[in-house]
Amino acid sequence: MRPYYYLYSMPDLLYKYHVAFSVTNCICFDQRVQKISEVVSRFGCDITIIGRKLDDCCEKDLVPFRTVRFRMLFKKGFLFYSSINLRLFFYLLFKKFDLLVANDLDTLLPNFLVSKLRHVPLVYDSHEYFTGVPELTGRPFVKWVWKKIERFIFPYLKYVMTVSDSLAAQYEKEYGLRPAVVRNFSKQSASVKGYSRQELEISQQDFLIILQGGGINIDKGGEELVEAISMTENVSLIIAGSGDIIHILKQMVQDLNVTERVRFIPKIPWNELIRCTKSADAGMSLEKNTNLNYRFSIPNKLCDYISAGIPVIASNLPEISKIVRENDCGIIIQEVTPLKIIEAIDTLRNDHDLFNRFKKNSVRASETLNWENESKRVVDFYKGIFNQMKTEFRRNNT
Repeated sequence: MRPYYYLYSMPDLLYKYHVAFSVTNCICFDQRVQKISEVVSRFGCDITIIGRKLDDCCEKDLVPFRTVRFRMLFKKGFLFYSSINLRLFFYLLFKKFDLLVANDLDTLLPNFLVSKLRHVPLVYDSHEYFTGVPELTGRPFVKWVWKKIERFIFPYLKYVMTVSDSLAAQYEKEYGLRPAVVRNFSKQSASVKGYSRQELEISQQDFLIILQGGGINIDKGGEELVEAISMTENVSLIIAGSGDIIHILKQMVQDLNVTERVRFIPKIPWNELIRCTKSADAGMSLEKNTNLNYRFSIPNKLCDYISAGIPVIASNLPEISKIVRENDCGIIIQEVTPLKIIEAIDTLRNDHDLFNRFKKNSVRASETLNWENESKRVVDFYKGIFNQMKTEFRRNNT
């Protein structure tokens, strides 16, 4: 049986288009880029994903497409971004690609310059409100530089995609162009079996919650969550993923003497991560309203919790609370504090009817809020681009 993508009429491509996706991170765990690449490949395109060599995972064959991984001498800051952008510019300039896809603002400048020099169409996929990320807080000059790049390029863009309605509205407000919205919902996982408590080395009697993500960073509630665990009994926590504050959380776990009830799991492929997610009783999404990026986001973790069919405990941010409330699949807390977190956990584990209702509704939500449905927007988006490319090719060759 052909994949669901073929339910949509694909344009009759004149030849196999070569498409380059660019990121500045490790490719292995960038689910959005991999999922969109998979959809675009269904058009008969040849895919190359360009990123950086970061971890040992890059030695393994975790990405089902051709990859180019830059080894970077510098790991962060100005020297990192300037050097990777320079390498990306020259690589794209001297390779033959028919379509360029820049993922996030930190890859946009070299892609834009090459698209102009070589007259190649460019897609910009903004995964976040880059100039509003917390890492730029208190760094006005760096923020000004990135904003200057964005303001210079955005008016010239024709094909733009982003991850939420709020972020699309913000770009429309700033630049008069509303991007297409493709939410980063997870693939369906009803057939996936979660790990047992024994496999996770967690007590069978404990109420198990999970905090996961590739960016467990500042202002995402990790510190408050660990403190809340230390103030409870018979509650265990999985922290799965990576981020800037993982070392802080590990130290807190030791200092608060909760090492027996908190399990850290490093970054793992999604098909393994979702098994951890499905083993939990509830998922935590505790972003604070400290910056526009968090305010506009639909966290990947929230999408995974819904795919796993577990209740959610989440902070009161517009996009997050809208999904949770509309689907009645969890508890929204008004403040991210240890006491509010404990109150929500206690409500879930003591009110069995409420817990079962949220769990049932999360399963129901996963039947609609999934990548299999959301990817139809990707099909429509790229179908329009390829039809336009085909029209221009015929015009130029008649």
